[in-house]
Formats: sequence, structure tokens, C-alpha cells
Amino acid sequence: MNALPTLWLGCLGALATFAAQAQATTTTSMPQPPVATIKAKQLASPNGTRTDNYYWLNERENPQVLDYLKAENAYFDQQMAPVKALEEKLFTEMKGRIKETDQSVPYRDNGYYYYSRYEAGGEYPLYCRKKGSLQAPEEVLLNGNEMGKGHTYFAIGGYEVSDSNELLAYSTDIVSRRLYTVRFKNLKTGELYPEQIPNVEGAGVWAADNKTFFYAKKDVTTLLAFQIYRHTLGTDPQQDALVYEEKDNTFSTHIARSKSKKYLFVVLHSSLSSETRYLDATKPTGEFKVFLPREADHLYDVEDANGQFYVHTNWQAPNFRVVSTPLTNTAKTVWKDVIPARQEVFIAGMELFKDYLVLNERKDGLLQLRVIRWQDKKDEYLKFNEVAYTSSIGANPEFDTQQLRFNYTSFTTPSSTYDYNMATHQQTLLKEQPVLGGFNKANYTEERAFVKARDGKMIPVSIVYKKGFKKDGTGPVLQYAYGSYGASMDPTFSAARLSLLDRGFAYVLCNIRGGQEMGRQWFEDGRMLHKINSFNDFIDCSEYLVKQKYTSPAKLFAMGGSAGGLLMGAVVNMRPDLYKGVIAAVPFVDVVTTMSDASIPLTTGEYDQWGNPAQKQYYDYMLSYSPYDNVKAQAYPNMLVTTGLHDSQVQYFEPAKWVAKLRATKTDKNLLLMHTDMEAGHGGASGRFKALHDVARQYAFMLLLLGEKS
Repeated sequence: MNALPTLWLGCLGALATFAAQAQATTTTSMPQPPVATIKAKQLASPNGTRTDNYYWLNERENPQVLDYLKAENAYFDQQMAPVKALEEKLFTEMKGRIKETDQSVPYRDNGYYYYSRYEAGGEYPLYCRKKGSLQAPEEVLLNGNEMGKGHTYFAIGGYEVSDSNELLAYSTDIVSRRLYTVRFKNLKTGELYPEQIPNVEGAGVWAADNKTFFYAKKDVTTLLAFQIYRHTLGTDPQQDALVYEEKDNTFSTHIARSKSKKYLFVVLHSSLSSETRYLDATKPTGEFKVFLPREADHLYDVEDANGQFYVHTNWQAPNFRVVSTPLTNTAKTVWKDVIPARQEVFIAGMELFKDYLVLNERKDGLLQLRVIRWQDKKDEYLKFNEVAYTSSIGANPEFDTQQLRFNYTSFTTPSSTYDYNMATHQQTLLKEQPVLGGFNKANYTEERAFVKARDGKMIPVSIVYKKGFKKDGTGPVLQYAYGSYGASMDPTFSAARLSLLDRGFAYVLCNIRGGQEMGRQWFEDGRMLHKINSFNDFIDCSEYLVKQKYTSPAKLFAMGGSAGGLLMGAVVNMRPDLYKGVIAAVPFVDVVTTMSDASIPLTTGEYDQWGNPAQKQYYDYMLSYSPYDNVKAQAYPNMLVTTGLHDSQVQYFEPAKWVAKLRATKTDKNLLLMHTDMEAGHGGASGRFKALHDVARQYAFMLLLLGEKS
């Protein structure tokens, strides 16, 4: 490895230069941006050979790599210095809307009321419970603020209470790689048990005997959960029994417990196929039984109620249906339709109660709640008045109850928790998240439209802005989309977003193909050999916004993260002229290289999304749109690229390589900035206030480009 060139001092800090021949891309009064050394590496495969000049940036422990990332951060700080005060002002605004002493709505489970709360100034939640009634004394299960002391990153992955209510299993991550460590606590004495189980997923589940605990182990390299272990409390975890190991690395492996608590489930899941194995929770040393063997293109999940299993399945039902089957025979030959499939309605999820079945259904891109009475199949849909909203099933651990807990939000309605009496049809608002600082939803307007794509498909678009926004092409717009994995992006409230809306922005959410907002086919039409539809849809939505005079290319900003960062990378290669600025957060931009390396976290589980480049048709197709491979000598918009050194989903070196190549190739003098969080991963900073700094940074970047300094 060649030694680094000498560091030199710029105007406001030390900035490294990595190529003597680097050309200035800013004015002479400003330091040149960091330029990474070119070290050509041939990436050979049976389907083609590519040259990667920046492959060396994947050497995480290499001091040269770390120096380069720090140099990019220093350059970012220098370029953003004119709006540093504005960034702090934005952060103060956002923080000022948060009620610092706050509490979630308690839910009842096994005789206790569980909730989380925040204390003034605290970054992390306290998880608490009260026995029998809300007037009972509070018991603090976990104090995130105390546990997070001394850690630059801290997260609680989850917790599980035993049936006896006396034992707690919980998991924590202090690196942001989503490799959790499980510990156990005696809730009667407060004692922590000595054993610790590292490199697991979440917190796992207890069996009914109050001493046996099941958890999913992760591969520390690929981060894929692939093994299920059985642990006996008080014993050495090294002696834990391996009860299942998944050999197919396109599947991830999880452990769960049914709502009735009668069954333990090993759930095996890939993008297009799943398999469930079940075991009586009172017999934890028994053998898990296959509910239904995995099949190509068959996704299903299972619950039990009233002496039957209920299956949410897409077998012979692309938009899913619900079937029932006896506990003693789970073969498809005995399945009976409970809720048949419908072409126009996608069944996103179900919740079982003693007397009712509740479905989250998606129609015309919006989530709806449908309540069905078992006795006579009489049903009803809960009614909501806003044009664009999100309604979802909440925490409902109790089976024998008439109360449905559900959540509701929109662009103008803060996150709200409701109880709905399924017998009397009475709806009760339990809490609307407080927004301090004088927020009034009447000051904002929501719209919904369907944009005609170039191939005739109609793309749902949700829009919000402050009243007074003029549709004359002069207003700034932030356009957001995701469009991958069948993940649906729904209109939700953001108190932080008010800082943009109050400065004259409109915010636009585009439900492009690759998501599942318009049903399963919407997902199919945006993956594999149809991925180009996602990019075209976003561009078509941008052109619509300009044509309808919401904005102009001089005021249009685009943003996406992770797979949405891939979207940003493809869009700026295809239509850089449409955007004033683009924010690509933790972007997945080196598609061919990443998907060709099975050791990179999560790669093998995503062949169903992008294809396997070992097959030539997928190699060629990925190569045709991969943002890193398609950087060209052209003018690009102003860009902010963010990443985290410990990112577990998209490795930091993808955006780092992309920025390096853009710097060496693009022909414009627009801003290209990269910010690396040296202490965080895919989700950014931990803590409710620290995370706001990330948002303030992004907003300040856009306002800088609009010439605003205060």
C-alpha cells in the first residue's frame, strides 16, 4: 500500500489531498476537496471484468482509509461553515418541539401495564411496568440513560418478560452493527445473571417453563441470523443447545412466540419464500415441526386462535388471503378460506382476538383497518377523514378483549394512539403526540395525486406544505421515495419536518414501484429485471412537480436512503438536470460488486431483489444501472452523501468510493459533500436528540444551496 501524501492545511482545518494531479473544483479561496488515490483493481468474473480505482477504501482498519474519511468530514465542515449557526438553530427548533418528559400509552399484558417514558434531557427511554392498575407503583425494568452512559452509541434491541413475570431478557448494541448481546435480570431482586450471549438478533423468547430461553445467533461477518439456540437460565451459554441451523444463506432465521403463548415458532424468511416450524411452548426440549415446507414464491405467517391455526398467505393469492387449518393437520389440502383474495386489496397483516379478526388492508395505496366478527363474519372499516394517512394495528397482546389498539398519523396529524371497542364501535383517542412550539395542524395542507408514469401506470403521490405555498414554480420542494423490498412508505407526521415547511418547502412522498403500496404486483414491477421502473417513476414524479408548478429544477431537491440511496444514485446519472440538490443517505450504490461478494452483510438474502450477478442476465442488468459503475463525465447536481463507519446494512465504503469517483469524473463545480458518522451505523446516531443533528445537517445543506443563512 502506498504511503499517504503529506497533509496540508486548508482555510478552516487540515484537509488531506490524495492525488497530486487533483484539479480544483471550488474557487481558489477555498481548499480543494479530498481526492482519493487511484489504485486500479481488476474485478474479474465469468460475465465480465471491471476496473475499480477505489476498491482499497473497503479496508476498514487501514489508517489511510480513516484519514480519507476524516478529511471528507473536515471538508464538509468547511463548506458548511456559512450555515453552521443555521444548523444549530434548526436543531434547537426541532428539539424544542419535543416534550422531553413523555410517556407512551400503557398496554396490558399478563396482569401488568407496560410502557416506556423519557425523562427531561435523557437520550434514551426507560422501560417500565405497573402491576394490576395504572395507579400501582412503577417498576423500572431498564433505564436506557444509565445503561448508555460512557457509550458513544447505545441501543436496546428488545426485551422479553417470562410468563411468571419475574425474569427479563434484554439485548443491547454499543457499536451499531446490530449484533446484540443478551443479558438476564431477576425482576424480583434486581439481580443481573452472570451469563451474556453475544452476536444475537433482538432479545429472543421464553418458553412456558420460565427458565428456557430461545435466541437467534448471527454470523458476525454476513450479519445473517442463521441459528436458533436453546439456553437454560443460570448455565454457561457455551453449553447452549443448537436446535436449528439454516444452511441456505438466502434465508434469515428468527424465533417468535404466538400471541396465545401456546407455541414457539422458528420463522425462516427470504424475500419471496418463507417457512415456519412450531413447538408446544410447554415442551421446550421437544422437536420443532414444519408447518409447511418452503416453496418458491410462497410467503406465509401463522397464528393460532380458538383451536385452529390461521395463515396469512400469498399461495394462489398474490395480494394475500387468510386461511384456517386444524392444529393436527397443516397441509394445504385442508386449508379453508377465511378471507379470500381480492385483486384490488392487499392484505398487509392480521391480528387475532377471541371474538374478532382485524386486518390491515391496503387499497389505492392507503392502509385501512377492517374489523370482522368471527360469529357472523359481519365486518366494518374504520373511517378516517384525511386524504392521506397511515392507520396500523398497535400493541394488542391480550386475546380475550373487545379493545383494538391502533395507531394513526398523517402529514398533519401527529402520531396518535387509539382504542377501538369492536363491540360498541366506540373510538377513543388515548394520546396524540404533543408537539410544542405552537404547532397548529390547520396551518398546513395535505394533497394526494396520482401521477401518470411513462408506461401508463399511476403513481400515488402525497404532498404537504404550509398554507400560502404558491404553485407558481418558485417554491422549494423536497421529494422523497424508497421503492425497494416491497417496503411501503406511508404518510406520517414529522415534527422535525415542520422546520422545512415553515421555511416555504413542500414535501412530496412518491410511492414508486418496488414498494408494495399498490399491491404485490407493484413490488414485482420494481425489482430484478424491472428495477428501472423505480427510477423512471421517480423522474416522472419530478417532471410532474415541475409541470404542475409546485417547483422548478432550480428549487427541486431529492432524497433517499439505503436502497433509496441507490435510487438517488441512478436518478442523478439519468437526469441530473432536474435537481438543485440531492441527499443520498447511507446509499447502496455499488450494486454489482456488493452483490458479487457473499461475505458482505445481507448480500445473499437479496438475490431475490436485485438478482445474482453470477448469472449473466442479472450481471448485465445491474451493470446498466449501478450508480457507481455509471458515473460519467457530466454535470451533477449539488450532493450530500452520508454514511456511518459501522453501518451493518450498506458498508461505508460504497458511498466513499462513489464520492471519490464522482470527484474525479464530474464536470461541474457544484458542491459534493460526504459526511461519515465515525461512531454510528445504518440508522445514524443513537438517542432521540443526537439523531436530530443528522436531520438538521441535511436541512442546512438544502438551505445553503438556496442562499439562506439564518
